[in-house]
Amino acid sequence: MLARSTRLRLPRTQTAFRFRACLNETSSNGPRFRPATTATIPASSEDTSLIPFFDQPHRQRFRSVAASGLFSHKCLTEPRSVTFLAEGTLLRAKLLTERILHARESREELTLALKNLDKLSDLLCGVIDLAEVIRSSHPNTAWVESANDAYDMLCEFMNVLNTDVGLYEVLKRVFSDPTIVESLSPEAYYTALIFWRDFEKSAISLPENSRKKFVSLSSEIITLGRQFLNEAASARPPASITPSELNGLKDLGMGARLHLQAHFTNSPLAVYPGSLQAQMIMRSAPLEDPRRKLYTAASSSTPEQVDTLERLLQARAKLARLCGKESYAHLTLNDKMAKSPEHVHYFLDALLTHTRPYARNALFALSERKQKHLGLSTLPVIQAWDRDYYCPPEPPAPPIPLPPLTPGTVFMALSRLFKHLHGITLRPVDAAEGELWHSSVRKLEVVDEGAGVIGWIYADLFARRGKASGAAHYTVRCSRRTDDDDPGADYIPAEYMDKNVQLSLEFDREHRTPLRGLKGEYQLPVVVLLCEFMPPSATKGATSLHWYEVQTLFHEMGHAMHSMIGRTEYQNVSGTRCATDFVELPSILMEHFLSSPTVLNLFDPHSTSSVPRTGNNHLDPCHSIDTHTQILLACLDQKYHSPLASESDFDSTQIYAKLQETKGLIPFVPGTSWQTQFGHLYGYGATYYSYLFDRAIASRVWTNVFATDPLSRETGERFKNEVLKYGGGKDPWTMVSTLLNAPELESGDAEAMAAVGRWRIEDEISTRH
Repeated sequence: MLARSTRLRLPRTQTAFRFRACLNETSSNGPRFRPATTATIPASSEDTSLIPFFDQPHRQRFRSVAASGLFSHKCLTEPRSVTFLAEGTLLRAKLLTERILHARESREELTLALKNLDKLSDLLCGVIDLAEVIRSSHPNTAWVESANDAYDMLCEFMNVLNTDVGLYEVLKRVFSDPTIVESLSPEAYYTALIFWRDFEKSAISLPENSRKKFVSLSSEIITLGRQFLNEAASARPPASITPSELNGLKDLGMGARLHLQAHFTNSPLAVYPGSLQAQMIMRSAPLEDPRRKLYTAASSSTPEQVDTLERLLQARAKLARLCGKESYAHLTLNDKMAKSPEHVHYFLDALLTHTRPYARNALFALSERKQKHLGLSTLPVIQAWDRDYYCPPEPPAPPIPLPPLTPGTVFMALSRLFKHLHGITLRPVDAAEGELWHSSVRKLEVVDEGAGVIGWIYADLFARRGKASGAAHYTVRCSRRTDDDDPGADYIPAEYMDKNVQLSLEFDREHRTPLRGLKGEYQLPVVVLLCEFMPPSATKGATSLHWYEVQTLFHEMGHAMHSMIGRTEYQNVSGTRCATDFVELPSILMEHFLSSPTVLNLFDPHSTSSVPRTGNNHLDPCHSIDTHTQILLACLDQKYHSPLASESDFDSTQIYAKLQETKGLIPFVPGTSWQTQFGHLYGYGATYYSYLFDRAIASRVWTNVFATDPLSRETGERFKNEVLKYGGGKDPWTMVSTLLNAPELESGDAEAMAAVGRWRIEDEISTRH
């Protein structure tokens, strides 16, 4: 496809938190940390300036320069400007498309075709991605409405381009000319292959009627996907809890108040799944009935919700069949590291084989606790509603004592970490008036010690009404080389030149600059981090983050640095524009750094010691149950996108129940249909395994490459030069095998997938606290 998704959200499992150990364990001393060999670089004044920059609630100042527009684009000063920009960009995109289509008439033009295809993609992505950020974060409805119009306008044209036979024929001519192919750099050739595969996935070789059917099915899938996501997030019906069922609540705060309310009214309480009261009951109610009622209510669906999901899955199956593929998984996985659903099964089966004994041991411990609680003579079965009661969820905690973890403190630590690893720092910048969409947003320059400023990060960290929930990384502008563009690509005949086209040209030329040490001129990347932390206040001061929020921030900054360092000549492969089952590797690896006391010393601006302080670390036996559950969800995703979805008697609930019966450890609960809340089935359709896959690789990279000396510049440069800098412009199997010195992985075949599945996910961020 000419435009590729740039929004990355942290996948979530069914549980709200990772779990701290609460059972008897054989080992409680935790790991022995070996002293790191790299001396800690003292915090600079620039590093420490990040603390007040983020933590002082009303600090935002504007530079004493002329007012700018959104994201420092002078043309984006009012809501309508986004629509005007889209209209001008659409006209330019149509003219550039015509130029590419005429490339077949001249060999000279044919040599420029790939660069022009990438520029066409950049034209569309630059505005589509901008509109996506505005839709998700801007508090002004006029801006949001204009962004919606721009988004729909350009996405509609993009869908037309994806089935344009003429563009496909031009690319085919490029590949059929040996001289042109030989002249392509490895990155250029890989980019051309990606374009080729994307066209192939869009039914490009089919008759016109079939291509029209492809576009129609694609639109239907988008509509059903939006409906599915809305229904997945909708409230489930309350459970009716009687006063007697609240007897013995262990919670002496909310539990005592709820118990008092129930006895005062002497009538059942309506408790909504997901509410604080429901969470408290699941953790604190000794009687099984209230927990069972709440679990059943939380996992319920209406027939209409089940129907929406099944129509979505069936539409995807039809799309795959139209393209000549056995299933949607076969269609989707062709250009991923996995390559096929069969290879995904090799990975998941190996991972299940490794994880199952640990999960069974954890369940055995829970069963012993339930037996003791109920006074039974035999071990009882652990049911789905028992988990939180016998292993109550607690927020994760750092392995050593730390100062208050304010956003400013965390960004200071991040800047110090990047300085050690890559010679890169984060520099606070006062924005120009009109550049930000909310007063709480902060702008950072990303500064490389050799190249200078290499990009910008806008941090929108705090929750507010109307803002998208959760944490996400958005690429607003991708990196690409611009000085070698086709000189004729921006030619606009006089009869087409108007204010909107001029606005688009000005927008396109901003954020370009030569970089020290690099040949040519580059378009610098711009990214946005969206989080929903508690806002600071003038009375209470800076926000103190929970440890899981610190983990989230490190995760999203892993994506951001991938965007900054992944400086490629082609935007279609820059930064995080890479395979779905590879993109989470840098971000998950960043979370591993939080397991190192050596790295955690960086949170203290006065610490220069690289000798780690030991903390109270212990294994979390319940974590293996979480991992086993996530593997089952990845298996479910594969089942739903297999040939089963094409069968006339396709039943998503029956498939889920059978999977639990054959591979699960906790019995399926009749009458439930939790799958309608599995929102990742839309955004991660047939690729939900990716997060587990990248967790396994990240664990191996951390253990084999970083763990011994996590602040080593040599190691950081190695990771940057062998992985990050390529973005999606190199085969990820080649990158991983080189980094790990594991040539047996380079082929990316079934055995390579199974090998990754056999790696232990030594996920220190989750299993040690």
